[in-house]
Amino acid sequence: MARVLLINSDKIVADNICHFLSRAGYQVDWHLEPQAAVDGADAKAPDAIITDLVFAGRSGAEFLYEFRSYPEWQNLPVIILADIRPEEFSDAGSGFGQLNVAAYHYLPITKLTDLVKSLDMALSPAAA
Repeated sequence: MARVLLINSDKIVADNICHFLSRAGYQVDWHLEPQAAVDGADAKAPDAIITDLVFAGRSGAEFLYEFRSYPEWQNLPVIILADIRPEEFSDAGSGFGQLNVAAYHYLPITKLTDLVKSLDMALSPAAA
């Protein structure tokens, strides 16, 4: 069973995602903020990360740059699930290429089944 690290500050959204991913066969560790997620990743190594981009006091992009600086997390699949359209986010172009983002989903229009498809693709042996 693959372990997913979910970073989202909205409890209702996070509960729905956790429930849906659990039913899809994933084990989910949810964190409200990025620093707790780094600590959680150290304690329980995830197979993939799903993260928002907006947090109190820190952006999701800053978190990803820091996270990617650790050698053990450089190739971990990252999926962004955010309220910000990719074209509206200033780092969506060149910056995300450096961050090795597997998929970007705009939360208001993303179906949870599409999120699971992105996870399945990111974790498939062919994606590695």
